[in-house]
Amino acid sequence: MNRILIAEDESRIAAFIEKGLRSHGFTTAVADDGITGIDMAVSNEFDLVILDLGLPGKDGLEVLEEIRGQGVEIPVIILTARDDIQDKVVGFEAGADDYLTKPFRFEELLVRVKARLRNNNSSSQPKEETTLKAGDVFLDLRSRKVKVNGESTELPAREFTLAETFFRHPGQILSREQLLDRVWGYDYDPGSNIVDVYVGYLRKKLGNNLIETVRGMGYRLRA
Repeated sequence: MNRILIAEDESRIAAFIEKGLRSHGFTTAVADDGITGIDMAVSNEFDLVILDLGLPGKDGLEVLEEIRGQGVEIPVIILTARDDIQDKVVGFEAGADDYLTKPFRFEELLVRVKARLRNNNSSSQPKEETTLKAGDVFLDLRSRKVKVNGESTELPAREFTLAETFFRHPGQILSREQLLDRVWGYDYDPGSNIVDVYVGYLRKKLGNNLIETVRGMGYRLRA
């Protein structure tokens, strides 16, 4: 459940926003001055901040600059009566992710909140894996090359797919039937020795000790 900090000193507006967000499943908290807003924003307890610029103690821009200065990268939506274009420019330059002027419709604020949370969640996802490793051998998924002892060799399509299957299941015994299914899609007769032939090709390029034979069961990449 996403937690949202509402930094707003007008209690009527803060209560209105809280009620709307909670009805849509969000958890909320309110800071009614800038100093409290900073303390709460840097606590790592919130996923997004809705920030008024006219806060007492420290104004919204000071709050924004300070939390960004402390490395807090959660999304910040400025919600203010200041609608001058220069105010918007200053707000974005200080590190705001969005800017909404009062008076406002709650539906628009909700759409912006959801969009910023969605963008933030996407950017925080782990980057797509591009290299697989087994011992001192590296398999590059983009170039379709294998690097052994610092030297790269491009693998033909079937060999690459077979190698990737092993690298994604280190230490797991893979039967000939499983390898046929994943690499060839049963295009070949299950009684064929095509798997053994291609494992032999890979051993020559990866090193004979990396893929071991498990008698009567199949093959295994040494973890």
